[in-house]
Order: sequence, then C-alpha cells, then structure tokens
Amino acid sequence: MTFHHAEAGTPVERWADAVGPEIDVATAERVVVVAAHPDDESLGAGGLLARCAAAGVPTTVLLVTDGDASHPRSPTHSRAALGERRRRESVVAAATLGIDHERLVHLGIPDGEVAAHEDDVVTAIVELVGDGRDALLVAPHRGDGHPDHEAAGRAAAIAAVRTDARLLEYPIWLLHASEPSALSGVQVVHLALDEHERTAKRRAIDAHASQVHPLSDEPGDEVLLGEHVLERFRDGVERYVIAPRIVDDRLDRLHAERAEPWGADDRWYERRKRALLLAMLPQERLGRVLEVGCSTGVTTAALAERADEVVAIDASAAALERAAARTAGLPVRLLHGQAPDAWPEGRFDLVVLSEVGYFLSPAALDALVDRVRDSLAADGAVVLCHWRHAVRGWPLDADAVHRAFDGPATPPRAASYADADVRIELRASRVAMPEADR
Repeated sequence: MTFHHAEAGTPVERWADAVGPEIDVATAERVVVVAAHPDDESLGAGGLLARCAAAGVPTTVLLVTDGDASHPRSPTHSRAALGERRRRESVVAAATLGIDHERLVHLGIPDGEVAAHEDDVVTAIVELVGDGRDALLVAPHRGDGHPDHEAAGRAAAIAAVRTDARLLEYPIWLLHASEPSALSGVQVVHLALDEHERTAKRRAIDAHASQVHPLSDEPGDEVLLGEHVLERFRDGVERYVIAPRIVDDRLDRLHAERAEPWGADDRWYERRKRALLLAMLPQERLGRVLEVGCSTGVTTAALAERADEVVAIDASAAALERAAARTAGLPVRLLHGQAPDAWPEGRFDLVVLSEVGYFLSPAALDALVDRVRDSLAADGAVVLCHWRHAVRGWPLDADAVHRAFDGPATPPRAASYADADVRIELRASRVAMPEADR
C-alpha cells in the first residue's frame, strides 16, 4: 500500500459499516498501548485510553520513537528540537486522556528505523507486560502501510505470544488509504465512544500541534494531519483488528545466524553445567528419555550415551539439522515443533528441560508441566536446568520455571544445586544410589 498524507484518501463513508462487534476493554486488569510515534496512540486508541483511565485500569503507553523525522526538510526545527517538542506534546495529550506522565515510556528508537530495532521493541513490550494473562495489549495494525507502524505491530504481536496478553491492533493509515476489503481475513471489532471519550480524544489529538497544524508558513513545515485525515478519527468509533497469531521465529533465526548460538561446545559455563546435569541423573543407565528444547543436540548426544532411546524436541529447524548431524548413529529420534503442542506419544523414564522453560509463555509453561506429568512412567524423573540471570525478551526466569513444577502431581524434589549462574533440580520418587566402595 502506497499513500501520501496530503492525498484525499478513501472517503470516510466507505468505512461506515466496517465496525464488527463491540468490545469491552474496561474489564482488563492492565493495559499497555504501543505507539510507533507520538500521536498514534491518540488517533488509534484515544477513546480506549480515556475509558480505561476513567475505569481505574492501570494503563501504560509505550512511545517507540519520538517522531522526530516527521518534517525532514523543516527550516525551523532541527530533528532534535522536533523530537523534544513531540515528547512534550505526548505528555499533554496523555493528560487529556487521564494518563499520568509517569505512565508514558519513551523508548527512543530512531524514527523511521523501527524495523531495524524490532527485537528491542519486543523486549520493551515484554518487560512492561510481564505475565500477560490479565493484560490487554494494544498496538498499531501489522498491515497499516507505514513501515514503523507495521514493525511496532509485529513486535507487539510477538510480545503477545510470549506473554499471553490479549492483543488488539488499531489501523491508522490503512483507514486513510485503503478500502475495508483490505481487512478481509481478520476480525474487525469496535469501541463506541461516549461524549466524554470523544471530547477527550479530540483534545488529545489537538495536543499534537506539530502534526495537526503547520510548524510555520515556510516550505517544509506543512501540516501533516489535515482535516481530511483527522475526520476519520472523529466519528465516535474506534476500529480494532484481531489478527491471526504470529509465528515467533527469534530462536530459529538465532540458530540460522550462528552454528552454535549458546557456545555449548566451548564455553566453560556450558560444559560445567552439562557435567552437573549428567551427575544428577537418577540412574547410571536410563530407559526412554525425552529432552524438551534440544537445540543443536550437545546434551542430547550425552544423554544418548546412557539411554535406550532419546526423543528430542525443538522448534528450530536449523537447530535440528545440526542436532541430526551430531547424534547420527546414536539412539536419538528428533521431533520438530513447539512444545507443548508438539509432543511424542508414550511414557518416559526421564524428562529433561535444560535452558528452555523461560522461552515459553506463562500459559504454555503450565501446559508443559501437565504434559510432562502425564508422560512420566510410574517411577519417572524430571531434571530441570536453567540459567539464573535475566532472560531479556521473555517474561519468565529460572525460578518461575522451577516453581511451576512444585505442584503435588509432579515428583518431589530429590536433589538440587544452585549457584549464581545456574539452577538444577532432580525431581524423582526414587533414586538409585551407587553401592559404597568396599
């Protein structure tokens, strides 16, 4: 989709019937609204913000850029000056919607370069949302036609997958430059604004004076959001899109970029951790073993030296290709897929989760615990092994993963080890102890 802000755009009347069912947003426990530029949040979700603020719902706005490239040929404003002005305008706009300035987060990604910093935006959103099962995440539509909007929307969609937050996407330029048919294949919903919300939204939009008025009479300082653009945001209806779940391919890309991204063959931490994990296994000889998140198969190969069979799962095709080469000739079967959705049949004498639990969403981790419990043999054991430092970009850490296995339906803790870097636990009902030397 190509467009120019000065063009008349699609007649507003064509969007009149594209509303879909009405939604209730004030029941959310927390709300995080993402804006690629200051003013996106007011245009696309100003009414939603006003409603949540009035209902007392804790609400945070993440401004990905300062919007300092909106007038690249301005003779009166340097890029830095324009960015500072737009930051001030965003504070005023938020206040009209009931959002305190302390709830505004300025990420400072360069305007026009959001796609190049997409992973950083994902991390920032995940850190704001955390465990998102009680959260509503609102972001620009992934198909909005503006590169920054689309990149911010993709980042939010990935963050929603990682946190389990409910996701709504708001279109802005798509409403200006496209027909309603552009949203075929996705669900469109709407929020009908009352008079208070409409007034608050109008004032918030007006607060972005650098965009809705010319910076000066000089060439290069022209208005960006003329009335022909703004009229589509003044009808008292906010449209949102519920789009299909995105595929989070970050770990697969990591394996495609680097032959062994974790340094499992060479790093002392990795070699020491693996030795500790193997030393805590409940028997010298193992029967059927399941390894969840095998990566390139370094631990898989070590387990296979002591097992009748190892079934290893990983979501990365690139990782499994290297694992296949590493474990050739060993009793290993590799399974491609994202646990817990991908899961082998049968029972296992041992399940190993090493450095993988915190790459799951909170709900997926709970489902994984259930899968593990249901797949254990009568005397089956579980080994958990995780890096203890922060895992940026995902909401869980080692302690959260290990706590998830504390339920009465999982084997009791039989042994544990922890230092500043790693935490390892053996959960087993029975451990075969070696005979004492005579």
